[in-house]
Amino acid sequence: MLSGTPLMIRSCDLCYLYVMTSETQEEFKVSGEELLKKVKDIIREGNAHRIIIKNEAGKTLVEFPLTIGAIGAVLAPVLAAVGAIAALVAKCTIVVVRK
Repeated sequence: MLSGTPLMIRSCDLCYLYVMTSETQEEFKVSGEELLKKVKDIIREGNAHRIIIKNEAGKTLVEFPLTIGAIGAVLAPVLAAVGAIAALVAKCTIVVVRK
């Protein structure tokens, strides 16, 4: 572990035990119209591990795991879902989890 690397405690997706990770989170507040463009930009950057979209109240609407080297055919359903969410919300928060 590198010194100065922020540690985060979260539950494991498989066994639900709490684990320490060196993930970082970044939050972006966007309007519904900007949502799809921002998600595409984040995916294009290529270093995101997971994208979480929350409504104005902070409730998680959807969470997408991203894999390294994902191709367009795999991401098409994700982008379609993001487009549908963008049509339903006025403002939302995008949480980007990076490793």
